[in-house]
Amino acid sequence: MKEILLINISGADRPGVTSAITSILAQYEANVLDIGQAVIHDNLTLGLLVEIPPAFESSPVLKDILLKAHELEMQVKFQPITEESYGHWVGQQGKDRHIITLLSRKITAEQIAEVTTVAMTHGLNIDNISRLSGRVELDHESDQTKACVEFSARGTSSDLAELRSAFMELSGRLEADIAFQEDNAFRRNRRLVCFDMDSTLIEAEVIDELAKAAGVGDQVIEITEAAMRGELDFKESFARRMALLKGLDESVLAEIAERLPVTEGAERLISTLRKLGYKTAILSGGFNYFGKYLQQKLGIDYVYANDLDIVDGKVTGEVSGVVVDGARKAELLRELAEKENLSLEQVIAVGDGANDLPMLSIAGLGIAFRAKPLVKAEAKQSISNLGLDGILYLIGFRDRDVI
Repeated sequence: MKEILLINISGADRPGVTSAITSILAQYEANVLDIGQAVIHDNLTLGLLVEIPPAFESSPVLKDILLKAHELEMQVKFQPITEESYGHWVGQQGKDRHIITLLSRKITAEQIAEVTTVAMTHGLNIDNISRLSGRVELDHESDQTKACVEFSARGTSSDLAELRSAFMELSGRLEADIAFQEDNAFRRNRRLVCFDMDSTLIEAEVIDELAKAAGVGDQVIEITEAAMRGELDFKESFARRMALLKGLDESVLAEIAERLPVTEGAERLISTLRKLGYKTAILSGGFNYFGKYLQQKLGIDYVYANDLDIVDGKVTGEVSGVVVDGARKAELLRELAEKENLSLEQVIAVGDGANDLPMLSIAGLGIAFRAKPLVKAEAKQSISNLGLDGILYLIGFRDRDVI
């Protein structure tokens, strides 16, 4: 008869607790079947599932651990585990595993209650919860505060579409972003991130800014918004907007580039990705002039966008070369993945408009960023409440990991 014990120790955190308890178990040649430790606000919780060999009895083990726990001013609980119960637990390891990421400006009890209820309702069991964001002072208030909690869950949902729909409903109601991903080797092994530019890397639509300078702002903005909602074919809308820019003086390009507002978190995200060895790319239906400007400013590896046709210092209202529309973005993403010798599963794509959906759909991680409802509904994941550096949480990075 095998003796299996679950040992739970809790109390004020201090150095040497784990060492002291496992040293006692070592004297009895115990096998550690599972172990977990967490510290919350300087309070330690340590759990060990151990097998006591037949050559020893559990009574002296319990006595020695109780004495050591008392000496350390810790509380201890013991629970015998049957072989049947242990066998059932082992059998759970083949189940599908998922990661649920909750992102918000602050994490509330209501958000956690709702997320875990949805998970439970759809047959998932939460077995680990971790805070990925850094500690925030109580009196620290900022519209750029970040908070993130990651849930590790196991189980198989009978209806993934319904589960994702439930999380999307929660996202809108609770002012939070909720990502649901399969927990596999690719999640922390992405190597290429492809960004849309306008309203993604920058908080502006460049063509709208050009239109304002040309005195046709309202007309172009109306067409742009219809295209982003998916109401107009991109190439058609692009041609109509470009025609309205005919005669614009080339000198305004530099002025507009210098005042483009970079999106919250973009610089932190891209500098971190670069230091970690990721490649980055801009795949934009906008213009190369501004893409190259951002490339120099942010340190991006690749830029693919449209070339403004300029003759005698004036915009002609046309572009040269192949127009970068949604299909072209997806094609470029595939080409870059092949060039970098990566699978599509190792690629992240980020965009906000309907013309980004083709690349979002083929990337291993497609993220709709502050996107229109149509795009959010069709993308695998979405971020609407944090900045671009919230993407780091989706690939498992903690704030303390960021260089």
